Amino acid sequence: MPTNLPPEYFEAEERFRAAATDQERIVCLEEMLAAIPKHKGTDRLRGDYRRKLSHLREAVQAHKKVSRHESAFHIEREGPARVVIVGAPNVGKSALLGAVTHATPRVSEYPFTTVLPLPGMMPLRDIHVQLVDTPPLSKAHVEHELFNLIHTADLIALTVDIQSEPLGQFEEVSGLLTSHHVELRARKQTLSDMGTGSIIPALVLVNKVDDDIWYEEYVAFRDLLGDRLPVMAISVTTGHNLDAMKEAVFEGLGIMRVYSKQPGKPAELHAPFVLKKGDTVAHFAAKVHKDFVHHLKTARIWGTGVHDGQMVGRDHVLHDGDVVELHG
Repeated sequence: MPTNLPPEYFEAEERFRAAATDQERIVCLEEMLAAIPKHKGTDRLRGDYRRKLSHLREAVQAHKKVSRHESAFHIEREGPARVVIVGAPNVGKSALLGAVTHATPRVSEYPFTTVLPLPGMMPLRDIHVQLVDTPPLSKAHVEHELFNLIHTADLIALTVDIQSEPLGQFEEVSGLLTSHHVELRARKQTLSDMGTGSIIPALVLVNKVDDDIWYEEYVAFRDLLGDRLPVMAISVTTGHNLDAMKEAVFEGLGIMRVYSKQPGKPAELHAPFVLKKGDTVAHFAAKVHKDFVHHLKTARIWGTGVHDGQMVGRDHVLHDGDVVELHG
């Protein structure tokens, strides 16, 4: 094993060991290969990982062939959460997917280039979240199977193009979603505010805010939209706000990372468990092992609102970044 591997390699290796699916392992292996310096001392290691990557890709493809009777709009869930990107033609959905994941969507100036959904895994804090690019939503052409996929989203990223009537795009897309029983909500709204159907948190991404002139247009659009949904200006072309967008996605999903620690050992800080905000020590124990929760008595916590190593009960509410040591 070469001794000059960078920290990024070891971080990806930790995630690879903790990965639950072949798709996650593929993403981690790609990151490991990208981090390995290219010289004679690493030839064998890189060769081993290329072969392993090839085998994993073959396994994923074989699984897809077995499942070929399923709809082409069926996308297997990967990771702890799913974000579905929706929007009118040519708003930059595919370019966004390509910019923040390892996916390689076809990007074109022409409308309706994307005809089938395409997933990718977006690295976010110490986890990977699934993003799914989708065919355009337009009254002129509606793929009804697409809405079955949209209903499975944990968050909808409704993308508009600031340079081409963004309010009209927003109204048309949100109207199509509503007509197919998908209601979008902001975090601060309660479920009772939104009526019936699938009620899904949403984030409006205003793409192509490439300079100050278009930022002024974004501010006008944001003011017109009011407080209906959270809004963010981005530019896939310049990379503006893409990191902030990832953080907004994390917040919009309402999730948190909790790290495990075994007694007498360091915390496992590269492979968090993902829980919902408001979950307790008991929820965490059930994530670690389904039988553990029945034997759980207390836990030691390092994190928010406690002193290091504080003993708490099973009903203690956890926070993002907490480290938990379970005791039966």
